Amino acid sequence: MSNQKGSNAPQCPLTTANGAPIGVQQALTAGPRGPVLMQDVQLLEQMQHFNRERIPERVVHAKGSGAYGIFTVTHDVTRYTKAAFLSSVGKKTETFLRFSTVAGERGAADAERDVRGFAVKFYTEEGNWDLVGNNTPVFFVRDPYKFQNFIHTQKRHPATNLRDLDMQWDFWSLCPESLHQVTILMSDRGIPATYRHLNGYGSHTYSMVNNEGDRVWVKFHFKTMQGIKNLSDDEASRLIGDDRESHQRDLYTSIARGEFPKWRVCIQVMTQSQSETFRWNPFDLTKVWPHAEFPLIEVGVLELNRNPENYFAEVEQAAFKPSALVPGIGSSPDKMLQARLMSYADTHLHRLGVNHHQIPVNKPRCPVMNYIRDGAITDGSYGAAPNYWPNSHSGTPRPSPAHADPAWNLGQVVVDRFDSTGGHDDYTQPGNLYRMFDESHRDRLTTRIAAGLSQARKEIQLRQLCHFFRADADYGSRVAKKLGIDTAAFAPSTLQELKHEAAVGAGQP
Repeated sequence: MSNQKGSNAPQCPLTTANGAPIGVQQALTAGPRGPVLMQDVQLLEQMQHFNRERIPERVVHAKGSGAYGIFTVTHDVTRYTKAAFLSSVGKKTETFLRFSTVAGERGAADAERDVRGFAVKFYTEEGNWDLVGNNTPVFFVRDPYKFQNFIHTQKRHPATNLRDLDMQWDFWSLCPESLHQVTILMSDRGIPATYRHLNGYGSHTYSMVNNEGDRVWVKFHFKTMQGIKNLSDDEASRLIGDDRESHQRDLYTSIARGEFPKWRVCIQVMTQSQSETFRWNPFDLTKVWPHAEFPLIEVGVLELNRNPENYFAEVEQAAFKPSALVPGIGSSPDKMLQARLMSYADTHLHRLGVNHHQIPVNKPRCPVMNYIRDGAITDGSYGAAPNYWPNSHSGTPRPSPAHADPAWNLGQVVVDRFDSTGGHDDYTQPGNLYRMFDESHRDRLTTRIAAGLSQARKEIQLRQLCHFFRADADYGSRVAKKLGIDTAAFAPSTLQELKHEAAVGAGQP
């Protein structure tokens, strides 16, 4: 169909989906007052397609905005990776980035307090690389068994069909590993002003392998070059009242004006030997790597410079999956990442179909040669080529040993269902984050938390307060005061123990 617009655009005939011209677009009936005839295939086609215009909504990250861009390498990182698109300074790779809110449905407001998704598709010459992250460097849970249950608490109550803060805080209070992310979410960075003014993070630990087969562990950071901007609670409330699509509107109009947003892309690098002796599990998604010990190493710049022409085709059908990796960039023992390698791809099979990778926005820009065939919406590009391997036909695709990854040495490994809650320090990092905030920020943070936690049962409030106290004594005391809970409600020995743990976490004797 022509993309030309305006009064001078040439007229083209209206057609059916098969391309047959339509003479009159009115229902075919038995007389002017008669019933509609089943033979009106034009009407049936229109109705049938309309009934299927919506594909299933994403379970999470349902509402999003996207744009195309260019990633340019600015620094040499070939000592860490053999990835072809990072092979030389100045090299450019086309990208597609989708921002999103996490918990809300398609109709949610952009300016709600929520984590923001930050998913980037790199169309490299060795296949698509999808980095599926958020605007926070950590997440609520470290064990994939808890993920689906956590998301249920962010959605609607099965009886009332309402968002339920009792569910949320019940889960968080029973999962102390969530405290770091909860503190970030309730902080002044919990409501980004726009998608252009937030950082992105791969969040998980990934691996990089160089041409010599050496492996390092890495974390990816996208630092906004527009500066960080966030909304206060009052600003967000007013904005939602005026414009529920504020982030979508800002991104689209900014790019349309030629104001192209940019992010500085960096990595943190940890060697295998460092990972073996590091004081925290470096593959724990609830933890960050301190920048003082693992400084940011600049890799390149990502610029968004082109809006999609059709939102549904290019944003709603965009499919990102952590399993889309390229030679030189791989996964890690991060349990959450391991589960997402399967989960995201499986979701796209349900939402979009078995050939979702052939949809233009998802289609690699390099040749795709394999023996995966047929299924719904296939483009049939393989023709009569063999659909099996091994085969004796010349010119057919075959494995390339040069692209094999080096083996992982897991040592003496015991296979078991290990406790993901006990034996972890879930309080030092959120306590350190709290102590970084100034006095007014601490007051706003604890006010927001108390407002939400007050809607949970008293037993949940007391349970969650224990986590705040363990992170920092002042953290716990402020929330308790704003909840109207006298800390004398705690047994004296318990309160003394909690405050002592908080003092130790703060580095005090």
